[in-house]
Amino acid sequence: MSKINKILLIVVIVLILALAGVFAWKWWGASSYYAVYLRTGDLYFGQLVRFPSFGLKNIYTIQVNSQNQQNPLSIQKFTNIFWSPTDFMKINREQVVWTTRLNDTGQLVQLIKTNPDLVPPAGTQQAPPATQEPSTNK
Repeated sequence: MSKINKILLIVVIVLILALAGVFAWKWWGASSYYAVYLRTGDLYFGQLVRFPSFGLKNIYTIQVNSQNQQNPLSIQKFTNIFWSPTDFMKINREQVVWTTRLNDTGQLVQLIKTNPDLVPPAGTQQAPPATQEPSTNK
C-alpha cells in the first residue's frame, strides 16, 4: 500500500469515528432537559440544541392563570399555544441570560416524561375550587 493510500485510509477512519461519536451523542447524551431564561423575562424548558443552530426542541413554557389562586402558574407544551408554533425555537444566544440543566429525577422532568402533552391522566380530575358561603350578620 502506498503512503498516500495509508494517509487516506487513516483520514477516512478518523472521519467515520467522528461521525459515530456525533450520532452516539445525539442518541444517548442529548436527551436532557434545560431551563433557558431570556432577557425578555421568558423562561422556557426543553431539550437544548446547539447545532446547526442554537435553540430548544420539545419546548414547554410557564402559563400564568391569575383567576386560579390555588395554582396561578402552570406548565404548558409550547405547541399547544393558540397560535400553534412548531416544536423548535431558534434562540439568539445574545438574549440568553442563563441556562441550566434540569435534574432527570426532578419533578418537572418527570412530569414531562410521564405526560408529554401535559394532559391530565385518565381517571383524575382537578378538585373544584373551594367556595365560601356568604356570611350572614345576625
